[in-house]
Amino acid sequence: MSEKKQGMGTTAVWAGEEGKQPYGATVVPVVHSVTYDYDDVDEWFAVATSEKPGHIYSRNTNPTVDALEQKMAALEGAEDATSFSTGMAAISNTLFTLLSPGDRVVSVKDSYGGTLKVFTDFLPRFGVEVELCETEDHEAIEAAVAKGCKVLYLETPTNPTLKVLDLARLSKAGHAQGATVVVDNTFNTPINQRPLELGADLVVYSGTKFLNGHSDAMCGILTGGRDLVRQVFHFREINGASLHASTAYLVMRGLKTLELRIERHNENAGRLARFLVEREEVEQVNYPGLETHRGHDIAKAQMSGFGGMLSFSLKGGMDAVKAFMPRLRFAHRAASLGSVGTLVGSPGTTSHVEVPKEERAKAGIPEGLVRVSAGIENGDDLIADFRQALDG
Repeated sequence: MSEKKQGMGTTAVWAGEEGKQPYGATVVPVVHSVTYDYDDVDEWFAVATSEKPGHIYSRNTNPTVDALEQKMAALEGAEDATSFSTGMAAISNTLFTLLSPGDRVVSVKDSYGGTLKVFTDFLPRFGVEVELCETEDHEAIEAAVAKGCKVLYLETPTNPTLKVLDLARLSKAGHAQGATVVVDNTFNTPINQRPLELGADLVVYSGTKFLNGHSDAMCGILTGGRDLVRQVFHFREINGASLHASTAYLVMRGLKTLELRIERHNENAGRLARFLVEREEVEQVNYPGLETHRGHDIAKAQMSGFGGMLSFSLKGGMDAVKAFMPRLRFAHRAASLGSVGTLVGSPGTTSHVEVPKEERAKAGIPEGLVRVSAGIENGDDLIADFRQALDG
């Protein structure tokens, strides 16, 4: 009889922490040491050249950080993982590792604003050709990839318009051209979507968001095949965007409740989306769990939950947004997402603050759009709060 597959909740608690901890501790300790002592020079050399496991210098590796990376690799079903000081460090280090002058990268127009700046401002300066396609036009993306592609970079659902991409279909197109397929899975976490199982080669996260879950630690994570992850790790260890041990501890602590939190995030976001659809003040609701969402069928096929993120457009544009948001009691009007507390914001002050108003409009991001990261509060309280804020 085959052994039953371990549940995600169990993996979130135990992965990376199975062995005996120093002093009999029941949690991984925070190791602040910058450097590590070796009595035997041959052993020191073996660790330094990666012939043996161990640590030399915490810019490169650290015991606490290593435990976090093991936990994320296990949750993702990946061969390996490496970490970074922020999510944008994970994204930019990955892209600059994989791309060289003369290479070509294909992505979509609805990427997170910081990622979009890398594509439009930074990579072209280094001689990398970038083609950004209409996000939901799978045929256009496949055609762009067919012209030659070193990296296919995807984000689904997108931030903040919640558009959905078919990862299995596009991964197949990328691999047909020998491309490395990278997926930003920040909105979903491994609980709701598993890109490696859908064909992706690498999965990148802003661990600051749902993985940590408490808005108190910044982190980036990359998971995937060992050879590719090691390439990015070596780029990161020299460029120095390393994760601190204290931060790794906080993210690891957040991960232990990931499955529980995501279940409530999913539930609350779905309830809010269905409530908002019925409000006359609202022009449009973007949430892949709605049957009316253009990408609902794809989302239903490749996601096990529809996520804690939604957005909606208010009639009256920015004036309506400015009137609505301050009335909310159970929401922080703040940047970021994925926290236990509900967060609301306008893309012009959050996801696309780096992108000019005119460019946001071209990307289908109206000034009346409100992005909501549904927290884990009581769902009835959230609905009542949004109702009174809309009632004015």
